[in-house]
Amino acid sequence: MRPLFLLCCLLLAAKVVAAPAVTFSSPVERVPVLELYTSHGCSSCPPADAWLRRFVSHTGLWNQVVPMAFHVDYWDGLGWPDQFASAAFSKRQRDYRKTGRIRSVYTPGFVVDGQEWRGWFRGGRPDLGAGRAVGRLELQADPGGEATLRFAPTGSRKERFTAHLAVLGFGLSSSIGSGENAGHTLEEDFVVLGVSSGEVRAADADLVWTLDWPKARPARTTRRALAAWVSVEDDPAPVQAVGGWLP
Repeated sequence: MRPLFLLCCLLLAAKVVAAPAVTFSSPVERVPVLELYTSHGCSSCPPADAWLRRFVSHTGLWNQVVPMAFHVDYWDGLGWPDQFASAAFSKRQRDYRKTGRIRSVYTPGFVVDGQEWRGWFRGGRPDLGAGRAVGRLELQADPGGEATLRFAPTGSRKERFTAHLAVLGFGLSSSIGSGENAGHTLEEDFVVLGVSSGEVRAADADLVWTLDWPKARPARTTRRALAAWVSVEDDPAPVQAVGGWLP
């Protein structure tokens, strides 16, 4: 009986420590997504990373703006490999270039609401005012398990939508050993640690996706969050986004 007793205790403990499910919902108006394309190998990037960190205390975080830092890999062979870099993130930036939404691929590079934003280089602030009504986006997720994304668009449903789910890391600290940032310790928030994507599963009154939990890069974080967005097929620009803190 002892092995059975121990198994029951372990199952009970697992239920106690399991993270509770989370539910996040956007307004009907479009929530701007603030994307930063950055790299540990780029000496111009740490100031941009530091600027993005300020949004942790933004009063409209998640409901009025969803910030994300995508670490690109095209700097990795130039002095220091970025532990958070992904070829998929570099491709996302290049896809923005292919669609004409940005003029060139560079770091630090900002995209706000699907469009290139160079105001940061002039000390400006992005326009994060309420967008037009596009529909409500709702995310339900079991941390570490599946996530369900439901979108009720206000306009035409003729487009083919794709859904994306990202795990974001906060309180990250990286010591850089060589390259342009050699000797520096970089502090970062909103770092995209992993992304999963999927095609629509159901399309009745709403559009529904079931997404796997993203395979996240190992990272020592002080806090994590989820961000989700939907986009039209073959266009990286988010149509609607939602996000929130993980327990």
